[in-house]
Amino acid sequence: MGETRACNSKMARERVDDEEGFLVGEKMRGGKAMAAHVSVGWWLVVAACLSCAAAERVGDPESQQQLEVRRHLKRFNKTPVKSIKQSPDGDIIDCVHISHQPAFDHPFLKNHTIQMRPNFHPEKLLDDGKATSQKEAMVQQWHQNGRCPEDTIPIRRTTMNDVLRASSVKRYGRKKHKNIPNPLSFDPNLLNENNGHQHAIAYAEGEKYYGAKATINVWQPKVQESNEFSLSQLWILGGSFGEDLNSIEVGWQVSPDLYGDNYTRLFTYWTSDAYQATGCYNLLCSGFIQINNEIAMGASIYPISNYDGSQYDISILVWKDPKEGHWWMQFGRDYVLGYWPSFLFSYLADSAPMIQWGGEAVNSEPDGAHTSTEMGSGHFAEEGYSKASYFRNIQIVDGSNNLRAPTRVGSFTEQSNCYNVQNGNNGEWGQYFYYGGPGRSSTCP
Repeated sequence: MGETRACNSKMARERVDDEEGFLVGEKMRGGKAMAAHVSVGWWLVVAACLSCAAAERVGDPESQQQLEVRRHLKRFNKTPVKSIKQSPDGDIIDCVHISHQPAFDHPFLKNHTIQMRPNFHPEKLLDDGKATSQKEAMVQQWHQNGRCPEDTIPIRRTTMNDVLRASSVKRYGRKKHKNIPNPLSFDPNLLNENNGHQHAIAYAEGEKYYGAKATINVWQPKVQESNEFSLSQLWILGGSFGEDLNSIEVGWQVSPDLYGDNYTRLFTYWTSDAYQATGCYNLLCSGFIQINNEIAMGASIYPISNYDGSQYDISILVWKDPKEGHWWMQFGRDYVLGYWPSFLFSYLADSAPMIQWGGEAVNSEPDGAHTSTEMGSGHFAEEGYSKASYFRNIQIVDGSNNLRAPTRVGSFTEQSNCYNVQNGNNGEWGQYFYYGGPGRSSTCP
C-alpha cells in the first residue's frame, strides 16, 4: 500500500511540475491565460489525488494479503503479561492472562467461568507408576529462559511467516479436509482419495469410551516435503467417518508447514465436522481452554529418542468429566492442561464409539513416487525396542470412570510395505504396539 501511495504521489507532483512549467511561459502572454491555466492546474492536482485514492482502494494484492495477515496475527497473539524470547528452538512464548486466551473469542464462551480443575480424574490413574527403562521427555526448550507467572498461560507466538506458509490465511492452523479411515470398512481402492494421509494404528471399538491414555515414544522423523507432516497421537472419535466426524487428537508432530522447522512438538487438534470449518491445532482458534502455566501447546519436546540408544516417551490422557461433560487433557503425570467444552461436539457429547492410537504421515507423492517422509522412528515395527517407535500402556476410560486395558485391540494400515504396526501385551507395558516405517524404500516404491 505504501508503494502505491508513493508512486501515485509522484505522478501528482509530475503533473503539477509540468503545469507550472507551462504557466511560466503563459505569464508573458497575459493575466487571462495565466488565470485559466491556474484553474486547469488545480483540476489536474485534484484528478491526480483522486487517482491515487482509487488506486489505494483497489490496493496492491500483496499489501492486501499483508493487511489480512496482520489482522489474523492480532487475533492470534494476545497482549502478554510477559514474553520469553530466545528459546533454543526459535520460539517466542507469550504469557497471556488466563482470561484473555483465544478460547474466549468464541461467542458461547463470553461469560464462561473457567473450571480450574476437573471434578473427577479416572480411577486407577496412578497404577501406571511401574519402573521402566524409559525416561520421560518432559522438558520444553523455552523453559531454559524463563517461566510464565501464575494466572497466565504460555502461548507460542504466531509470526507472519507462519501464516504465509499456509495455503490461505483462513486455513492457517487447520488440517486439510480429509477422511479418517474406518478400519472396519476401509476400501484400498480409495487410498488416493485421502489427500495422501497414511496411518499405522491400533484401535478399540464396540463399547462406549469416555477417554483414552497412552505412553508414546518420542522421535524426530524426517519429513521430505514442506507440505507434509509426521505425527504420533491418540484419537477420540465420534460420528460417522464422513462429513460429521468429531475428533479430539493429542500427541507429537513434526510439521515444517505449520511451525517452519523440523522440531518435534506437542500438539492438540479438534474438529466437529471432519476438518471442514471447525477446529484447529493448539490454541489457533477458540475452543480449547488452557489452565496450565507450564506447558505450551505447539512448543518443542526435548529430549528425543536415539536409534539403538536412549529412549524417551510422554504420557497423554484425555477423559470426559462425568459431571460437567468437558473433555480434559493431561500431559505426563503432573500437568492437567485444560479442557474442550462439551458444547463444541455433537457426537462426542456423551461418549466415543472408537479410540485410535498410532502414527500418521502425509505422502504428497512428489514426482509420482511415494515420499520418503518417515513415521515414528523411520523404522518398521519388527525391529522392536530402541529401533522402532512404540505406544505402551494403551488404556481406555470406561463408563465407571475406570482406566483399564481395552477389551479388544485391532490394528490397521493402508500400505504395510511403507508403514506397519505390530501389537503386543506383557506385564510391564500392558497393551502396546510398535509402528512406523521409512516411507519410500525398496519395499515402498
